Amino acid sequence: MMFKDFFWALRGMKVYALVGESGTGKSFRAKLVAQKYDIEYIIDDGLLIKNNRILAGHSAKKEETFLAAVKAALFDDKTERDMVARKLQVEKVKKVLILGTSEKMVNKISARLQLPPPSKIIKIEDISTREEIEKAIRTRKIEGKHVIPVPSIEIKRNYPTIFHDTIRIFKKKWGPKGIGAAPQVHEKSVVRPEYSKRGKVSISEAALSQMVIHCIDEYNANIRIKKLIIKDDNAGYRLVITIDVPYGTQLAGNIHDLQQYLIDNIERFTGILIEEVNIIIDKIIQ
Repeated sequence: MMFKDFFWALRGMKVYALVGESGTGKSFRAKLVAQKYDIEYIIDDGLLIKNNRILAGHSAKKEETFLAAVKAALFDDKTERDMVARKLQVEKVKKVLILGTSEKMVNKISARLQLPPPSKIIKIEDISTREEIEKAIRTRKIEGKHVIPVPSIEIKRNYPTIFHDTIRIFKKKWGPKGIGAAPQVHEKSVVRPEYSKRGKVSISEAALSQMVIHCIDEYNANIRIKKLIIKDDNAGYRLVITIDVPYGTQLAGNIHDLQQYLIDNIERFTGILIEEVNIIIDKIIQ
């Protein structure tokens, strides 16, 4: 167990994760999940939220490009992540729900915020029907609408330029004798991110291939790339790289270091998630 995990274990800290592809309705469902597990704190798209207030962070929805939004959601900026990490400690958080597009993403957020890895992972498919997920995806693709799980007053105060609309959900509440009490009202904000107003920015396989080649050459100019396969499964990119390495290379250490070097540099400069880097050594060359 790492020291930070031991530290949070002593404080009784427990991390939950809600995982699903972008646009499937995670932010819309976040409050319901939080209520079910008695969680006060939510981390979503670069923000630390408690109940109906934004405590710290910078919304990824405010970024002007999609890649910058991904970096913000991953707390790539050291100043922002240190601020959120300190707030989590000051608040003496016992439970927190992290939203992400993949298990790797929520694990990366946990690590960057100095939190233990999630002990429970909930998939959007477990709490939403296929019809609800497809409707959410259509709304995202056609209308470019995103949800932030806080009331409109918080968004209007912090991010007025991206505010679009309000969603109110009324949940029936029953008294001890079955008599209907005043319904609970959950308010969420609908926003139009800055980057959605300008169109989507993506990275092509050709550009990603060039970056991989450059990174490997920078790491060790004597390594020869024979074949490169790039797969995109929506959760992130998977790379399969076939190489020839110079005689005398310490395979166990150097190749693992090369894997991490590729992941760190590509994610830092592009904002995309690299799920796997599989390296196949074809030949040892003189």
